Amino acid sequence: MNLLLDTPIALWAISDDPRLGEASRKLILAPTATIWVSVASLWEIDIKHSLGRGGMPVSAAQALAYFQEAGFELLEVKPEHAVGVEQLPLLHPDPFDRLLIAQARWEPMRLLTRDAKMLAYGDGIEAA
Repeated sequence: MNLLLDTPIALWAISDDPRLGEASRKLILAPTATIWVSVASLWEIDIKHSLGRGGMPVSAAQALAYFQEAGFELLEVKPEHAVGVEQLPLLHPDPFDRLLIAQARWEPMRLLTRDAKMLAYGDGIEAA
């Protein structure tokens, strides 16, 4: 199973944050799971960390090191992902989240999130 983590979920996973639910932990730790983090998440972390917003406790470089140490795969942003964003209904205005949804649909992957607006996109979006 290919599992793409929303940015906060990825950060909670590497820090063993209690906000990461037990069901999500089981999915992430499943031996058959391949865990993916989008390069878009690194960009989001960088922007929010440099602005001192969004609860980003680490820089993008630190997050990358932690993700690699955890064995997470990195998902590059492809042109098809960017084009896929325009095919999404405007249920959520956040460009990073919309890109993650498009990536999950294109690849295909299951996207793990706690964001209710992202969950509204339905198929393939899993509640964390």
